[in-house]
Amino acid sequence: MSAAQDTFDGGVASRLSTLDRLLPVWIGAAMLLGLLAGRWIPGLDVALESIQLDGISLPIALGLLIMMYPVLAKVRYDRLDTVTGDRRLLVSSLVLNWVLGPALMFALAWLMLPDLPEYRTGLIIVGLARCIAMVVIWNDLACGDREAAAVLVALNSVFQVIAFAGLGWFYLDVLPGWLGLSQDGLDVSPWQIARSVLIFLGVPLVAGYLTRRLGERARGRQWYESRFLPRIGPWALYGLLFTIVMLFALQGEQITSRPWDVVRIALPLLVYFAVMWAGSFLTGKAVGLGYARATTLAFTAAGNNFELAIAVAVATYGVTSGQALAGVVGPLIEVPVLVGLVYVSLWARRFFPAAGDPTEPDDSATKDAHDSATRTT
Repeated sequence: MSAAQDTFDGGVASRLSTLDRLLPVWIGAAMLLGLLAGRWIPGLDVALESIQLDGISLPIALGLLIMMYPVLAKVRYDRLDTVTGDRRLLVSSLVLNWVLGPALMFALAWLMLPDLPEYRTGLIIVGLARCIAMVVIWNDLACGDREAAAVLVALNSVFQVIAFAGLGWFYLDVLPGWLGLSQDGLDVSPWQIARSVLIFLGVPLVAGYLTRRLGERARGRQWYESRFLPRIGPWALYGLLFTIVMLFALQGEQITSRPWDVVRIALPLLVYFAVMWAGSFLTGKAVGLGYARATTLAFTAAGNNFELAIAVAVATYGVTSGQALAGVVGPLIEVPVLVGLVYVSLWARRFFPAAGDPTEPDDSATKDAHDSATRTT
């Protein structure tokens, strides 16, 4: 275990592919390209909004669907029962993801953005969109339990389709009224949010499930995971970058005219990541999880599905809204923060039992995650 930790401590970033390691650079370049395109191409905004799907520009809708599909095609849907017997993990994950996470983001948004209702609403939507994407990479780098991560990602995906609309209505309309807070004239229809979730999460979820089932049946799991998934994997990033270019082409004037607002959006996100990750990691240790599953619990609770948040914000409030901008800022903050938390996680590994200890049932999964991360990145 110490050897694996030394290897990762020596260069977490070097274990990522060039594409993933430079993700903040690509996101920054996409933002800049979008800003320049919005300024230099006459009538671009009109063209982008001329054809729509569920109230969202068709090019942006396609970008959102493309970036969601590869991630959901990676999930091992036939392995749900390998982790579902761990009640401590599942109960902790459900409470952290669907009770504490949204409540924390709601509190931070109101405390730190009391005078910016659009950005506040955008952050609340981010808090409701639980992780299903890049968390798999951070979990592998930190030697987490990959099968547990796959199960929690799959459960979050299904639960979002079922519960996202009701939670959105509760946190955006009901709870502010109960607490005597200004509702800022919000008129959020649960069906409107549910429709966006069903399109931008439900469609790629079904596509990912069918792709794995049919691909494994036709060519086998070895081919599917070693040949097919590496080919489609980068398209998640391509879709994200394309979407950011389109969004910033429409958001350019707001961003350049209000850079301080972007900084203010980033601050509650930083606090959220730190509190959720640390609290979840300590919760995992407190309930008796081994290092691998405690790490998985922490990263799946701290990460957010910004793709879904952007899709819902754009479809509900429009591409030029402050809500959409809040979602777009998210990936730029999440990537460097969670890479840093990989280092923190590996450092904290020394406080868990060593390999072979009967209280550390997850260690074999930890070794597998480390070996795979070393091979694939």
